[in-house]
Amino acid sequence: MAAAAGIGRCAMKAPRRRQALKAFASDRAIDTHDRRRTVITAEGLRLPFLLASRAARAGALAMDLVLIVLLMAGTTVLLVWLAHAVSVDLTRIGRKGSNGPGLTFEVLAVFWFITMFLFRHAYFLFFELGPRGATPGKRLAGVRVAARASNGSGGRLTTEAVIARNLIRDIELFLPFVFVMRAWSEGGDTDLAGWASLAWFAVFVLFPFFNKDRLRCGDVIAGTWVVEAPRNKLKQAISTRAAAKGSSTETGATYRFGAAELAVYGEYELKVLEGVLHDRQDEAMRAVAASIARKIGWDAGAGDEAAFLEAYYTQLRARLEGDMRFGKRKKDKFAGVA
Repeated sequence: MAAAAGIGRCAMKAPRRRQALKAFASDRAIDTHDRRRTVITAEGLRLPFLLASRAARAGALAMDLVLIVLLMAGTTVLLVWLAHAVSVDLTRIGRKGSNGPGLTFEVLAVFWFITMFLFRHAYFLFFELGPRGATPGKRLAGVRVAARASNGSGGRLTTEAVIARNLIRDIELFLPFVFVMRAWSEGGDTDLAGWASLAWFAVFVLFPFFNKDRLRCGDVIAGTWVVEAPRNKLKQAISTRAAAKGSSTETGATYRFGAAELAVYGEYELKVLEGVLHDRQDEAMRAVAASIARKIGWDAGAGDEAAFLEAYYTQLRARLEGDMRFGKRKKDKFAGVA
């Protein structure tokens, strides 16, 4: 009887679990739809993408802050150890009559303040200005910073935008701590300063919940947003396909591109082309093939876009990688080889 009763309870719970899973899947689908956006590139290509979720952004920031704190702590411990290890040598470089240990402390203190400043301010700038547009925390969370579309058209992430969004972060996160510390150091009303700091902090933390693009104030001012950047793996390596070798399986045509034709595009366009080949959307492939053919002066014809694009991708990638071996890089079609 007990066994039968247990089986009956499990049978009753099964439909509830299925309903809960269906509700969860439905909520995720709605959330994904709300975060879906599309931009149009300069070539007229429509590129769909997803905005990063609020949870992903919060998790990325938390991981970055933890990493910054660990770097600060590690640097401090290293400098303390260095002070004990080389203090004797440092005292010998002091002028006559100077306090040797005092000089050692001053040198290390200046270096400590410089490194702390760089960890706090240059950390985000260094990584977000890189080719990935993402800090280590953002990369772990699968998101990156991108320029916000203007009138549906995409743009490039600029240095000014990255600097602006990170300067605003100081106002959003760190200014409340300055309020409290100043009130405490001057003997002021720390309770009032604490409540004011909490209100200030809450306004900026909750800001992404009150706009459809999940933007924080820094994004609004800098003209940026944070988007998903999943690490997609191609189902089949493009370089192993027959079309990648320049031969079309559809028409039998052979595609060989010269140095001048491959010099038109750079690493950014190569990445976009890789995404197009991964998604395999007919409309996007036709648009991109037509744009590339027009740019390099080719007439690839219709119905053979996949072979044309795969051949161009493989040969462009080989050229860029060959240039990189000699220290030459071309970031995008607007840049010269550097």
